[in-house]
Amino acid sequence: MLEVSTDGRSIRIGERFSVSFQRTLRIPDDGSTYPLPPGLGHFPIFHVADYRDRVPAAWAERGGLFIPMYQREALWLNFDAAGWKPNAVKIAVGKINAVSGKKWDQALKKTKQDYIVCPDQPWLDGINAGDGYIKQFVAMPLGMGYTVEGQITGEEVFGGIQMIVYEPRPGRFPDEPPERLFERCMPFVAEPRPVYCASMGLAAGGRMKQEIYPDPHGIDTWDPDHYGRVYVHIVNSLDFREITGLEPPGTPVSARMYTEYGYPWFDLYDEDKGDVKAASKLKKVKSVKEMDKEKGFESQQDDAPVNVSPDKVVTLRGSRRKVDGGTW
Repeated sequence: MLEVSTDGRSIRIGERFSVSFQRTLRIPDDGSTYPLPPGLGHFPIFHVADYRDRVPAAWAERGGLFIPMYQREALWLNFDAAGWKPNAVKIAVGKINAVSGKKWDQALKKTKQDYIVCPDQPWLDGINAGDGYIKQFVAMPLGMGYTVEGQITGEEVFGGIQMIVYEPRPGRFPDEPPERLFERCMPFVAEPRPVYCASMGLAAGGRMKQEIYPDPHGIDTWDPDHYGRVYVHIVNSLDFREITGLEPPGTPVSARMYTEYGYPWFDLYDEDKGDVKAASKLKKVKSVKEMDKEKGFESQQDDAPVNVSPDKVVTLRGSRRKVDGGTW
């Protein structure tokens, strides 16, 4: 299996592939389709094993990593992969495939693509729920029925994010990279102390313009026996303080405030890439706002439309997007 490691900012799986979890705006759930929001800094990543005596027993049993999120906060996955030797990547939320809507398994599907290829797929902001759009990843507690997992299976057992990264078969691409990059794992230490922790999963938010690219290499390119996998748990930011003794990240900025300050949104010029057909199961997943209404709750978030002026939408020709305060 491929080695899995983290430097606290991203997860590296194998020698070339890495993923980070980017904080972002929660776009309004008003029926409109919004451009890509920016990255507003990475979520810190921690080893479950370093807090084994303080996390839920199910976490300790499954192992893996965890990140802190506020309830109803959004995120997107930022991928870094080598163009000279790509990877096939399966992603699930609560063990529901984010591309196909099927229950999680480790096989790559030939009849209907249930994975992404990195590169060229630069990021993933939500579940594959429409032709050319996704529904944003939004964190919600387990046990309330809001998550993608809860709506599709009727249960909320797993939560979190699951990933498996496949290497290509030998001989399909060059074996030697142009340069080698090494990352050092950072240890995290805390005093053992049992803590009650409310695990979280990912629900569906507003609509966003984003395509899931078809595999340009073909499914026979990927080696099903050569892979690495990781389980990323999500913890409420308040419980995060109890587990780690560290302060959680600051509360996220609203889409309205961000837009009023005149900051840019993004679009990616990718008309030649194509789009994996939307998953029927994921199309039917209700958004957090729709679940609030179904349960008779008053809306707990501002979903009034945000007017994104066309001159504030930056069209990207490459795969760079504002991340951690950098340029685009």
